[in-house]
Amino acid sequence: MRPEKIPRPAPDQLPAIIESLLFVAEEPQEIGTLSKTLNTPRQGIERAIEALIESTGGRGIYLQRNGDRVQLSTTPEAAPYIEHFLEVEHGRLSRASLETLAIIAYRQPATRGTVESVRGVNSDHSVATLLARELIEDVGHVPGPGRAVLFGTTLRFLEYFGLQKPDDLPPLPEVEQDEGEEVANELRAEAPTDDPETDEPSTESADEAEPELSAVEP
Repeated sequence: MRPEKIPRPAPDQLPAIIESLLFVAEEPQEIGTLSKTLNTPRQGIERAIEALIESTGGRGIYLQRNGDRVQLSTTPEAAPYIEHFLEVEHGRLSRASLETLAIIAYRQPATRGTVESVRGVNSDHSVATLLARELIEDVGHVPGPGRAVLFGTTLRFLEYFGLQKPDDLPPLPEVEQDEGEEVANELRAEAPTDDPETDEPSTESADEAEPELSAVEP
């Protein structure tokens, strides 16, 4: 049985209604889904989202957007208090994982080969860790032989670093230094590491790196 269409909300009601929908949603929602649900053209949803972004400024929640997906999240400033309230302890990313994440964030979509060409070491372990923590995801494949996986950042990444959209990443400094370390420095200030862990040289196999994964997974 097809769901019955509901009346289209008035434009001034849309921001509040979208906020309510995102509040009860268990996962990020696509703008197209909101458009169909609210029987409202995409342009109207886009305007309502912009209004919602403005109205949540200075509040305890705000809207995060990654491409066509949006979700509500708590503000970064509240994170330590929420963690204390829920008695949750989150492990921090290692230096190797943070470097890998930074390269993907600034070069996305990026392949594992791109990451390893910048870092100069095998990055299987770091990529596996970032996938497990849902900070990166498979966003496609490179055309041609091998069809290497392309990785991009997720909404969880935005939440982790307190960003509203990928474009809010700080610009890279124009300095002469190792590129992997350079891009990692941009994120390291937001997510200090617990240890100086680095990946093994590229001669290490994925099977050898796998046992270490449990030590860094949340």
